This record gives sequence, C-alpha cells and structure tokens, in this order.
Amino acid sequence: MAERRQTAFLFDLDGTLVDSVYDHVAAWHEALEAEGIALSFWRIHRKIGMSGGLFTNMLLRETGLRIDAARADRLRHAHAAIYNRRSGRIRPLPGARELLRYLSDAGIPWAVATSGRMETARPVLETLGVDPDAAAVVTRDQVKYAKPDPDLFLAAAGRLNVAIESSCVVGDSVWDMLAAQRARTLGIGLLSGGYGPEELERAGAYRVYEDPADFLKHIDEVGGRR
Repeated sequence: MAERRQTAFLFDLDGTLVDSVYDHVAAWHEALEAEGIALSFWRIHRKIGMSGGLFTNMLLRETGLRIDAARADRLRHAHAAIYNRRSGRIRPLPGARELLRYLSDAGIPWAVATSGRMETARPVLETLGVDPDAAAVVTRDQVKYAKPDPDLFLAAAGRLNVAIESSCVVGDSVWDMLAAQRARTLGIGLLSGGYGPEELERAGAYRVYEDPADFLKHIDEVGGRR
C-alpha cells in the first residue's frame, strides 16, 4: 500500500493569521504622505501582501513620480516605524491560535511565510504565540524575492522538509494565490484581508473561507487529518 503523504499548511501572516492589513495600509499612507506622495487608501490596500520592491515599482507607474533607491529605502523604514507604533494593538484573527494549536496537536506540519521583514513581523508573531526565531517562520529577509514570486512558500516547505506539491498555501490576498500557483501547490483563500471570494478564486484559490475560525471548521475538506 502506498504511503499517504500528509498535507502541510503554509500560512501568510498579515490578514491571514493576524488582523493587521489595515494597519499596514495606514502606515504606508502616512509614510507616503511624509514624502509628499498622495495615494488613496484603496490603492494601497490592493498592494498589501506583495514585496516592498514591487510596491514601489507599481507606485512609480501609477503616480509617474521618481522613486529612487534612497527614497524607496526611506519609505520602507518609515512604514516599519509607523507600523511598529501600531502593532501593540494588533490581535490574532478569530480562531488563529486555535487553528495553529489544532495542527500542532494533530502532528500536521505548518509554517508561516510572510512578505514582511522580521522588524515588522516579530511583534505580531509574538502576539500570535509563534516564536519568531522558530525554523518554521520565513520572512522577506530570508529569500531573494517575495510574493507573488513563490520563494517564501518554497522556503517554508523546505524548512518543514515536506514536498511543496503536498502542501497548501493559506492566504488572504491575490498575491498569495498567485505565489501558490507558481510554487505548484494549492491555494486556500481567506476573506479576512479584504479581498472578495471571486478575486481569490480567479487568482487560483480552490477553497475560500471567512477567517481562520471558519477554516478550522472545514479543515477536513482540505486534508487536515489527524
């Protein structure tokens, strides 16, 4: 009898496990305003979850402004400082702690892979009860390219010593779903980051749930067996 390959779950962080998407939006908005760049909140929201480098590239195209390396670096540091001032108020999404506890108790491998750098990810990981220095945490600092490139999720699967093909990416944005497709794995979308179900499905999600609590209720649908 062939051995069944156990599913592993690779989680995005912001908007997937912690309720931080709109804090990132507000932090970017304030950082941009300090540079004299006017950009609507909704336009910023559509880019949360992709790498900071792609964010500034898209910003350049949308505004026609010159975003040189020094300005991009100032924006990134300003965003991190503003976001970290807000991070003490950020809480796990409903069911996030319970979901991770269930997977751990069931012996199901899981990891966190975030486009955020450790300087912004550490406080909310600690709030979530996840050790930021654990092997199963991959941040932007540790890979060459962030989402929608697949590097974060490939690295996370490698940390767990599992095949990417037997893993599922769980995320709240189209960038997570696109990265999942490029990693040759399945994507599970959550609505807790502000994207609609149709957007997530068009980007490749084969299941969509409201938040971690709803996902946990349906864990058997996606191979989360004890």
